[in-house]
Amino acid sequence: MTQVLAKPVESKAPASPAERTARRRAVLEWVGIHSLGVAAALFFTLPFVFVFLTSLMSGSQALSRDLVPRTWEWGNYAAVFDTPGFLTWWRNTLLYAGAGTVLTVVSSIPVAYALAKFRFRGRDLSLMLVISMMMLPPQVVVIPMYLFWAKQLDLSGTLWPLIIPMAFGDAFSIFLLRQFLTTIPNEYLDAARVDGCGDLRTLLRVVLPMAKPGIAAVALFQFFYAWNDYFGPQIYASENPGAWTLSYGLESFKGAHHTDWNLTMAATVLVMAPVILVFFFAQKAFVEGVTLTGVKG
Repeated sequence: MTQVLAKPVESKAPASPAERTARRRAVLEWVGIHSLGVAAALFFTLPFVFVFLTSLMSGSQALSRDLVPRTWEWGNYAAVFDTPGFLTWWRNTLLYAGAGTVLTVVSSIPVAYALAKFRFRGRDLSLMLVISMMMLPPQVVVIPMYLFWAKQLDLSGTLWPLIIPMAFGDAFSIFLLRQFLTTIPNEYLDAARVDGCGDLRTLLRVVLPMAKPGIAAVALFQFFYAWNDYFGPQIYASENPGAWTLSYGLESFKGAHHTDWNLTMAATVLVMAPVILVFFFAQKAFVEGVTLTGVKG
């Protein structure tokens, strides 16, 4: 009979103290990093969860210490929509945020393109003026601006004093776009000019398709600013309830329902939901655009 010789099993050498220390350190680092991530996620998420759960409580339970609704009162959202003027606030906010975002992006792109790619006398001075405008608080010029729009043009009680200036560019949007456009190699622009494209056609056919992440970041910043703006509507539209936005109308809603915390939280959820959804679907372009703006100065 043929004898099968068993292959001796090689015993694994025990890990050295240095290897055990390195493994222990790697495990502790993994636990520490992920614990901090989970803690940060809970820190930012729990307030939204609390607002959402409170919005689904009854009026009596919302004033108690309960954290979870006994009965899910989805009718609170219907009650908020039935509030006189709430749909008007939605329409005004969409007009303000949508039109303001489009006008800001359209007016800021040519200026940022010129500052990033054109060589002309006074370019650095123009860039410094744009940066200085970013440092100027809006409260400094609110009185002369109000006198101009309200007294000279008689546009008080409307949102047009907030929308029309966006057609002339925004300092922060111009600077952010300029920083992004500097990352686009000049060779693409030179190749387009060799093919016979002028400056405008080069901007439309070459630069804009490559600048989509930066444009998306600027558009989101402007949309969020207009959607959450409380100071501007308070100055120009407070005297006309038909021109109120959600941010300003929500303040009056809280005053009228200061004891109905469930309805107040439901209105808050309806105001926050569009911003969260927009950022959720556009976060990739937003993060990419913000990241690339700092690659090249």
